[in-house]
Amino acid sequence: MKIGFIGTGVMGTGIIKNLLKHGNEVTVFNRTKAHAQAVLDAGAVWADTPAAATKNNDVVMTMVGFPKDVEEVYYGKNGILGAAQAGQLLIEMTTSKPSLAQKIAQDGAKKGVAVLDAPVSGGDIGAKNGTLTMMIGGEKADFEKIKPLLTKISSQQYYFGPAGSGQHAKMANQIMIAGTMTGMSEMLVYGKAAGLDLDEVIKTVSSGAGQNWSLSNYGPRILKQDYTPGFFAKHFLKDLRIALEEAEKMNLDLPATTQAKKLYEILVDQKGLGNDGTQALVKLWWK
Repeated sequence: MKIGFIGTGVMGTGIIKNLLKHGNEVTVFNRTKAHAQAVLDAGAVWADTPAAATKNNDVVMTMVGFPKDVEEVYYGKNGILGAAQAGQLLIEMTTSKPSLAQKIAQDGAKKGVAVLDAPVSGGDIGAKNGTLTMMIGGEKADFEKIKPLLTKISSQQYYFGPAGSGQHAKMANQIMIAGTMTGMSEMLVYGKAAGLDLDEVIKTVSSGAGQNWSLSNYGPRILKQDYTPGFFAKHFLKDLRIALEEAEKMNLDLPATTQAKKLYEILVDQKGLGNDGTQALVKLWWK
């Protein structure tokens, strides 16, 4: 299949390499070409604009940073929607606003272009290993048609309903992760203060009811002082802000998520550690 892909960051790079590994032709665009070198070396072809990455491809996938970046690649000069043709399928995988996903789908439909919002969970490890979990919004027929391709980059694909539903599902996912990240951080802080062997603490908690993905994947990294981003702290803060905005629209009060947002604001906005991984939250207690 011929695929255009916009965004060659930590997540995009792993996804693109898996698409290439399964025999797809992939054309890529990224704001900084140097950051695309790994996928170019793997066999991807460079495009100078999102529009160029869209033309003559069956599917166009996007994985960028913030909602403003999504708007830019879809609606900006030389954007995707300006170049998209009837019959193409656009898959927006950035964690973004449900309302923006709905707008892109509506504008795509006017041109006969199918659009799915398909944010993912699983971090850099999931992207590299092709074991991501995908949350899908859009027309179910479009999802079923493209599902064989999605299985090449993910191990689980869940359909939730019309445009924007995938993004809502991702917000629910991020609310859950907010709890596991704060819990893991405070667990390690407590264990260290009590003089416990933290490797043993992680093994013990991971074998019982406290087991969770954040602990299994990020706990060992913290003990090695490895704060490289499987998922950027600045992007997680963006997600928490979106989740709370959506919750407010539904008249929901989410105090635990609100507190997690405040902690990540200290990490990102005050301490300037937004380019660290989400596991850097523990730095609020540890030097």
